[in-house]
Amino acid sequence: MKDLAWTRPSSCANSNNCPEVAVTDGAVYVRSSLLPDAIAQLTPDEWRNLVSAIRSGEFDV
Repeated sequence: MKDLAWTRPSSCANSNNCPEVAVTDGAVYVRSSLLPDAIAQLTPDEWRNLVSAIRSGEFDV
């Protein structure tokens, strides 16, 4: 995979267990800093839907 500019939440800046995201023109890539080779590729619409669901508490237990 090409070099991607990975970012993580500022609250995870010094942690080893953080979500990381890389955004390109046609896709959004998501991975865990613990498993950097396991990368999920989402379309921009899938990414928006995921973020919306997280913000609305859909995944809260």
